[in-house]
Amino acid sequence: MPALHSASAPLSTIPADDVAASPRVNTRRADFIEEDYFGPQHTSASVLPEPKPLAENLARCVLEILAGARDLDQISRWVTDDVYRSLMTRVHVAARARAHKKIPAHRPSFSIGSTTVCQPADGVAECCVILHGKARSRSIAIRLEGLDGRWRATAIHVL
Repeated sequence: MPALHSASAPLSTIPADDVAASPRVNTRRADFIEEDYFGPQHTSASVLPEPKPLAENLARCVLEILAGARDLDQISRWVTDDVYRSLMTRVHVAARARAHKKIPAHRPSFSIGSTTVCQPADGVAECCVILHGKARSRSIAIRLEGLDGRWRATAIHVL
């Protein structure tokens, strides 16, 4: 039976085999950038569907949102956080303007005129959708990027 060491014995008298090694701490910097693994992953256009139908539907939804007929949360899946925030600002401005003029929210009637899609880089589609209404025509510019296996709008401008 091995001899027990007393707790009062100085550390220098305890054999080296009995002293527990201190845990090693990795002080080296990580060789990877966290955003590359856990952030949005770019997707090639070859594995994504045609961007034209999404651009037309997003343009239609954006006009309905600005008119107060649709909730902004319904398109949150297809837009980035920056686009969501900028659309939220426009929704509040449009709602205040309608309230000031005492105009109720209504679903606008319009038809899709032409849609132009340009793909300047792999996984990027820049679209321009023309919508014709009774009183005026609107142009909506949308930049779609392939992120996490689907198209997401990274910029939307209503002209």
